[in-house]
Amino acid sequence: MFKRLAGPTYPLFIFFIVNLILLSLSRFALSLWQNERVGEFNNWIQLFLNGIRIDISALCWLFSPLIILSIFFTGKNKFGQFIQSVIKIGLVIESTFLLFMEFATPAFINTYDLRPNRLFVEYLVNPKEVFTMLWNGHLAALISAPILTALCAFLFWKLANNTFKNIIYPKWHNQLITRPLVFLLIGGITFLGARSSLEHRGINPAMVAFSPDPLVNSLVLSSGYSLLFAIQQMKDEGNAAEIYGKMPLDEVISTLKAVRNRPESDYISTELPTLSQNQASYQGKPKNLVIILEESLGAQFIGTLGGKPLSPKIDELAKQGWLFENLYATGTRSVRGIEAITAGFTPTPARSVVKLPGSQQGFFTIAELLSKQGYHTSFIYGGEKHFDNMASFFYGNGFQQIIDEKDYPNPHFTATWGVSDEDLFTKAHDTFTQLHQQGKPFFSLVFTSSNHDPFEFPAGKIELYEQPQETRNNAAKYADFATGYFFDLAKKAEYWNDTIFLIIADHDSRVGGASLVPVQHFHIPALILGKNIEPKRDPRLVSQIDMPTTLLSLIGVSGNYPMLGYDLTKPEDPNRALMQYDKTFGYMRKIDNQLQTVILQQGKPAESYVYSEQSKTLTAIDGNEQMKKQALAYSLWGSYAYKLRLYQLGDNKKP
Repeated sequence: MFKRLAGPTYPLFIFFIVNLILLSLSRFALSLWQNERVGEFNNWIQLFLNGIRIDISALCWLFSPLIILSIFFTGKNKFGQFIQSVIKIGLVIESTFLLFMEFATPAFINTYDLRPNRLFVEYLVNPKEVFTMLWNGHLAALISAPILTALCAFLFWKLANNTFKNIIYPKWHNQLITRPLVFLLIGGITFLGARSSLEHRGINPAMVAFSPDPLVNSLVLSSGYSLLFAIQQMKDEGNAAEIYGKMPLDEVISTLKAVRNRPESDYISTELPTLSQNQASYQGKPKNLVIILEESLGAQFIGTLGGKPLSPKIDELAKQGWLFENLYATGTRSVRGIEAITAGFTPTPARSVVKLPGSQQGFFTIAELLSKQGYHTSFIYGGEKHFDNMASFFYGNGFQQIIDEKDYPNPHFTATWGVSDEDLFTKAHDTFTQLHQQGKPFFSLVFTSSNHDPFEFPAGKIELYEQPQETRNNAAKYADFATGYFFDLAKKAEYWNDTIFLIIADHDSRVGGASLVPVQHFHIPALILGKNIEPKRDPRLVSQIDMPTTLLSLIGVSGNYPMLGYDLTKPEDPNRALMQYDKTFGYMRKIDNQLQTVILQQGKPAESYVYSEQSKTLTAIDGNEQMKKQALAYSLWGSYAYKLRLYQLGDNKKP
């Protein structure tokens, strides 16, 4: 009876129900796997009710073009049969895509503690590195996902053949005037299912989020929905106000200036509102600058910061330099660390400016500033320079030379992500020695890669912390060993006396947890070294964006620039950390001896918490409205600065 009534739309109803069941089963299996995170029974009920709601919405959107084709264009003639074949293929492709994304989900959760999101897309543009990483570190997923996907595609095709067999065309389909009426009925139901709401906005991930654990909220979604929603949001990279709330640009600027507490006379441009004049603390002959950006080396791996005993070399170096005890990363990706360290740029919910088209030239970096001061500027990397769009961003914004994997003719060890950190540091040392001999001041960003999944590094270099060799902890210990190797070379080199060094992580490894923002995983090491650097431990609460301003001051380079970071050579206390966790923004300050944290989530009002360093948890409190305003201003500034091209270099020509 139903088949006769539904006519050519019958297969769509069948596929709709089948996909709804399969997505629910996948959600159930993932929830069982993460049952400790899902928690109490009420959470399971909310997870599945909201999950079914999301699945209905996603399937309605996906199937809506096929519904239109089915109602208006199918028929017994050749054209109608062709359209029917198109619908059949469309159903199989869409259903296979949804299941493929579910098969890919466990490996992604293991790495990023969330369902697939825009990182899934961003990694697709680097197939060599990603395939090699999967082959070496996630072989089971790499093999099983395509096999299961192919099997499901075959079964979906069999199902399609059965459901499309002997299609009945009812009276409504044979009468031109009744088709629009049927479309109004079915189309109206589909539209309501897709929006899943009678409110101003249709359903979105924020509307079905109910848990303080981001992973649990992502389990509510299907992975196909999560990915397509992320892609849709990538169209507009200047949309922070649409995510966190609106604030006019002049209010954003005034709020940030008030936090920064600098004289208004320091700001020298009306067109570039954060452009300020800055006087370096060191007034001698300008020094060289080397930033060693350590891949994934969070504070959890640094013994002297209370982490695991994996960093004897850095622990020893910490006694000889300026160690920041409470420095926090701005994000969870390398490109987020790069934008903070080289440009002092605040994080946004969009992609990093390293990847955005509007920042590939004319965007401020300290390399651009230093190149105009006569410095040789370089980026030294053991992998391929194109990864994460680094080459385009660096070449367009002040970096004169890039050394990457092809520039190591006989490396001692090559892994998935490039040559070993020892090979990298040997090349860096040789480069600095040559530049020093030429009498050129230099700035170099040296980016390590050995401490990256699948954690490959040369054997016999360290006493393993655990078995087997290729583990996260062992790789972190090797990264420390390689760093010590470099400083053994540097201290004996002529360039040592004229150079300031910064060791800093880009982000922590495998950032995740049951908090809206896993604050403990944003804590990273930062250590400044040099001949005349006074050994000390700095307890101030600071951010990655404070490093470039401080380094310029230490090497004796004054200038005009738009960075909001503090010069930590001066006694001011920034007392704030900025943390971008996917679409969630955290703003932390120490108030009344408590680490108060404002958290901004998509489509929700700001919420206030106290972070406990002992339990690593966030506890809700009544909010500080001024702090919430500051958090919103910081979260919006980057989007305004990028979209309106406000982050540019002033007149810094060498006198």
